[in-house]
Amino acid sequence: MKIGCPKEIKPQEFRVGMTPNAAHEAVQHGHEVIIETMAGAGSGFEDADYVAAGAAIVDTAEEVFATADMIVKVKEPQAVERKMLRDGQLLFTYLHLAPDPDQTHDLLASGCTAIAYETVTDNSGGLPLLAPMSEVAGRLAPQMGAWTLQKANGGRGVLMGGVPGVGPARVVVIGGGVVGTHAARVAAGMGADVTVLDRSLNRLKYLDDVFGRTFKNQYSTAGSTIELVRQADMVIGAVLIPGAAAPKLISKAQLSEMKPGAAIVDVAIDQGGCFETSRATTHADPIYDVDGIMHYCVANMPGAVARTSTIALGNATMPFMLALADKGWKQACQDDPHLLNGLNVHAGQLTYYAVGKALGIDVVSPTVAVKS
Repeated sequence: MKIGCPKEIKPQEFRVGMTPNAAHEAVQHGHEVIIETMAGAGSGFEDADYVAAGAAIVDTAEEVFATADMIVKVKEPQAVERKMLRDGQLLFTYLHLAPDPDQTHDLLASGCTAIAYETVTDNSGGLPLLAPMSEVAGRLAPQMGAWTLQKANGGRGVLMGGVPGVGPARVVVIGGGVVGTHAARVAAGMGADVTVLDRSLNRLKYLDDVFGRTFKNQYSTAGSTIELVRQADMVIGAVLIPGAAAPKLISKAQLSEMKPGAAIVDVAIDQGGCFETSRATTHADPIYDVDGIMHYCVANMPGAVARTSTIALGNATMPFMLALADKGWKQACQDDPHLLNGLNVHAGQLTYYAVGKALGIDVVSPTVAVKS
């Protein structure tokens, strides 16, 4: 199989879909790998690194899309890239289709087969290709929130850890999954007073058993959430429903109950955001103000630490990429039901229920699609 990796073109996206190590593994498995020139530069990988791994360098994304059987990326294909997808081509990347009808309709029209990193599962019920970026985003969230809280950025001017005689920032993390856990650990490590909210008693018990008094946890109800949000200097949205649009947990009206200059960091923005006032921003222009509350809603947070993120993502995606290339996507998905869960689009049909529900599109079972 010919595997192609174009350079990412989403604003301020410095990650790359394949590391030289992944390219080397694919070549060792007998596949041809083509990389768009300078695709890895933002992550510290030079064209020469890919050549040494056995890959070929091509000048343009058009050449990658025109000749590759499988396209491996990081972010969802942008409009210009979607026009280059073709019938029967395999796309392996993050998609986040539920809040993105334009992308969904373009992928359906292209006739391609699209497997989304964020809906591939594992035996423990986790999301192994989403987890490494969730870990990165979770650890970045308090760091970005602390910067947003600085007065020069419109924030309250509160230091996360306080100083002797002055209390620390109060941080509320909504969601105790991978993102929330890593966010809480880092925020607590910065000295903040941290509370994690979740609706799973088992998860709250786990957090209490593992982290003890490092941070507090509380069962999430509408009342408890808004009570804590009123007191917070920073709120981190870390809610995930796999493949589906994120629920809106804080309304615009409730913003008026927050402290002026408080910071919201919406890590769920890839799935539409979990605050009513959230809209995607970029690293170039990351913060905006709604009714005196500072919003940080960068849709590709891990791109800020591209080297770490690319290597972490490559470690997770490489075995699945090799299975798809070695066996062909149909056989690979038939052999691995967890990879089959990643199938979102095939030959003009939507194959992921949560996306269909969010967008009002009929869905075909992936089990049926893989046999077509």
